[in-house]
Amino acid sequence: MTVTIVGSQLGDEGKGALVDLWGGDADIVVRYQGGDNAGHTVVEDGEEYKLSLVPSGAVRDKVGVLGNGCVINPRTLFSEIDDLRECGLDPDVRLAKRAHVIMPYHRRLDNIEEEAKADSDLTVGTTGRGIGPTYEDKAGRRGIRVGDLLDPDVLRQRLEYVVPQKQALIEDVYGLEAGEECDVEALVEEYTEIGRRLREDDMAVNCGDFLAERREAGDNVMFEGAQGTLIDIDHGSYPYVTSSNPTAGGAATGTGVGPTVVGQGEVVGIVKSYLSRVGEGPMPTELKDDDREEELADFIREKGGEFGTVTGRPRRIGWLDMPMLRHAARVSGFTGIAVNHLDVLAGLDEVKVGHAYELEGDERLTMPATTERWGECEPVLKEFDTWPEVDWAAVAEEGYDAIPDAAQDYLEYLSDELDVPIYAVGVGPGREQTVHIENPFDD
Repeated sequence: MTVTIVGSQLGDEGKGALVDLWGGDADIVVRYQGGDNAGHTVVEDGEEYKLSLVPSGAVRDKVGVLGNGCVINPRTLFSEIDDLRECGLDPDVRLAKRAHVIMPYHRRLDNIEEEAKADSDLTVGTTGRGIGPTYEDKAGRRGIRVGDLLDPDVLRQRLEYVVPQKQALIEDVYGLEAGEECDVEALVEEYTEIGRRLREDDMAVNCGDFLAERREAGDNVMFEGAQGTLIDIDHGSYPYVTSSNPTAGGAATGTGVGPTVVGQGEVVGIVKSYLSRVGEGPMPTELKDDDREEELADFIREKGGEFGTVTGRPRRIGWLDMPMLRHAARVSGFTGIAVNHLDVLAGLDEVKVGHAYELEGDERLTMPATTERWGECEPVLKEFDTWPEVDWAAVAEEGYDAIPDAAQDYLEYLSDELDVPIYAVGVGPGREQTVHIENPFDD
């Protein structure tokens, strides 16, 4: 059995909490794309773990795999593993040998290029973690892969080819001075040692073979996507996107598991009950048009803790965007959804949803293909009855019927519009603060 978890919006939907919730029935949790720009927070027994690379299932003693679709910063990885061990956990993390490695020169170039774009309309608002430049090298066939770290001779050969190019780019194009990130000998020494640790700890695997063997042995596999649909490089609001495919198709290409395997399992879209975004790009339902809307956005931001896990940047806030969700459901083929942060909307004076867009006098139920046209859309808002603050811990314990009636109307609207059932409703950050409706691992 496989379950694929997909962010249905702009990231920050609370995917980690659902991976953690249902991960108890998974034997293996696999990240299939992204890198350490994808922060997720997991709460276990009141302890909060902020992870950016280690799969969420590590908190529940599951095998975690970083698939070939990921880009991996070994410094971040081992730092997170060591921190988890200090907390008394013993994470079992495997890395695909085909996954690409984020090198120090990738991080340097990421920051240089974003700064160079700062005064133009091309700025994307990256986290500066080297994600984009690493995927560029992957596509350009000049990347360093995890398997290369296991062979010092191959590693040196790769670095002696690519580092002079990076040094020339930094010095000759940008007119800056290259530093330790372009020291071949230092890189060979550091990353050969990383390869030694990977080998001694038996961490590097042929991902497709590893997962096939575990599935044949009867293991349940959960695929964990990072970021969200609208940040997908193919299906998102280009160019304000990441460099990989967070949508469900990425689970196949990013792990070596066939698309028929992913497609025969469950694909669950994670929905935040309102919208948030870090960085640039259109956001038709954004709350920003007047002082009242800005105050409302501030209230939701503070109540929902809407600050980037990795960067700490305040997120932009808006009403739920249904055309965006319809797009996400179609692209990934959702079999169900989970709705998070329902409690954040409690006690508001108004609750609205962007039901459709108006563009050039026409009403549209789904998103335009280009970001420029999306930016021209005006939301057609649908208003809902508000619901009060309640004892959400008691609601989570009692079940769906304990959710206030107006909030149930809100949830049922989402389910009807997307034509999929709701599997869970998050009413707080902890695993115990989730209303369980259906477990996707149950046949």
